[in-house]
Amino acid sequence: MKMYLNKYSRSFLAGMLLLVVASCKKEYTDPSGPASDAAISTPNALTDVAVGLQNWYTANRTSTLYTSIATASLLTRGTYVVNAGNADEGQLYAGAAAVQNTNAVVTGMWAVSNKIIFDANRVLNAANSVITEPGYAGGVIAYASMYKALALGNLAMFWTHVPDTTGVNVPFITSQEGYRKAVRVIDNALAVVRANDISASFKANIPAGVDIVNTLYALKARYSLFAGDYDIALAAANQVTAYSTFNYNSLITNPIFTLVTATNNIYQVVDSAMGLPVGLQPDLADKRVPFYVGIGANPRFRVKGFFTATTQSIPVYLPGEITLIKAECYARKDNLVDGLIELNKVVTKQSSQDPFGVGAGLTAEVAATKDRLLQLIYKHRHIELFMSGLELEDQRRFDRPVAERKRSWLPFPFVERNDNTNIPDDPTF
Repeated sequence: MKMYLNKYSRSFLAGMLLLVVASCKKEYTDPSGPASDAAISTPNALTDVAVGLQNWYTANRTSTLYTSIATASLLTRGTYVVNAGNADEGQLYAGAAAVQNTNAVVTGMWAVSNKIIFDANRVLNAANSVITEPGYAGGVIAYASMYKALALGNLAMFWTHVPDTTGVNVPFITSQEGYRKAVRVIDNALAVVRANDISASFKANIPAGVDIVNTLYALKARYSLFAGDYDIALAAANQVTAYSTFNYNSLITNPIFTLVTATNNIYQVVDSAMGLPVGLQPDLADKRVPFYVGIGANPRFRVKGFFTATTQSIPVYLPGEITLIKAECYARKDNLVDGLIELNKVVTKQSSQDPFGVGAGLTAEVAATKDRLLQLIYKHRHIELFMSGLELEDQRRFDRPVAERKRSWLPFPFVERNDNTNIPDDPTF
């Protein structure tokens, strides 16, 4: 992540969160800065806003990355709260009615995700009129679309309904419609890029590690799968040929390592079962367990994986996710042969064969029925993608027993409910 991405310091980002913790009708602007229109009136200004989206998504305890990983892992029993003083994470660990509408982690995810969508919309609405060079404009559009899709997808993973737009008293759409809207955002970006390749001059502005086009296809595959659009998901997964990472440096650090691993003060891994129930727990020989779960003295089990160093990169998506998307699509479409083939690519993969070192190194699985194949796909998604933020959506989609999680959906923050008469009722669990 390049140094200019430190546009928002820790203190400023925390201050800005006080402004964004509001309903979708609010203007997410910095009162000390230029007017909104002036801030996006030049190509450089638009680029700054677009590139700054990564900081909102990935940096600090307020980021969507931190809040989604913490929420999903705590609600699906993969992690536990170490220090009861962390009351908001503690509510998530307790689950059910303990998760309040004022929970700071929940409210932060909602607010920052909507902030990202708001800023991305500003970029997308202005790009073609402000930027005259098609390849540069296409890069800005594709990059902003990538983060808009991520923000929409994260909202859809945790809430039954998501805002359909930004503005006053906005209507809501279902989670499934939210996934499909994210895919439409991606499709528009891909069409723009197909018409004009992203220019080298724009690519020079974005953080190292991000392959825009491959990320768009990977996210299209992810959210199409979640929406139940299996043909679309499979076709998109087959287009992914490279991988992307969120990169960090000494100023903008890996938030899970900085806040969780290094301090041992917020949450930790429960144990080597990784939150899976008896019958689906990892094989003792599964090499992904020591990759993701560290063994020590106090506590015995510790967060590991992609959260072991200040500047360690975090994958935007893993090769294993793309392969398991293919496996699930085939299985859902009753093609058990190809589904099992794709599943076993993950099961038998050695860590040396994976660009991120994630490999189970096991013997191939056998599945004679669709139900068994889907059960195995769920098991290996949970292990392969441990602490990815995807666990709660997976549990619901695979119709896992509610006893395996502490909530299925999050309550809507009061900051939204108090200002929007269209907001749906809170889910009961």
